Amino acid sequence: MTYSREHAALRADLRDFYEEYAACLDEEELERWPDFFTEDCRYRVTARENYDQKLPYGLIYCINKDMIKDRVLALRQTTMYEPRSLRHFISGVRIKRIDGDTIETQSNFTILESLSDREPVVNMVGRYIDTVVRTTDGFLFKDRDCVCDNYRVRTSLIIPV
Repeated sequence: MTYSREHAALRADLRDFYEEYAACLDEEELERWPDFFTEDCRYRVTARENYDQKLPYGLIYCINKDMIKDRVLALRQTTMYEPRSLRHFISGVRIKRIDGDTIETQSNFTILESLSDREPVVNMVGRYIDTVVRTTDGFLFKDRDCVCDNYRVRTSLIIPV
């Protein structure tokens, strides 16, 4: 891919989008989380082994925005879990391919978790493999694969990745 001022500006805009996504989750503004996705999106949290073998399995698997909204509703109304604070760190945002308003990206993530009575721990590390669409209102995720490098998930997977 050729790098230019336009490419650098696009990467900066994408980083801002990713950082706003992380802030939404870190501040537990879960009702805003679906706003980052298209109506016909796909969101999946999966293990690296499954992704590398092209297996469809996921720890979380949503095939449209309504399923993402249902997940938020379930988190707010039916799920009981110990209060926690999360911090998402996103780095290495790379543009893999551009096709009109569709952008394929890859980035790294680390999620730190703090429970009320324990020291913070690394909850999850991995990479985001995304298809992002540029709209008149900004960027939206069309497809988001959260590929975890963890051997196992330390605690139950509560808050979105």
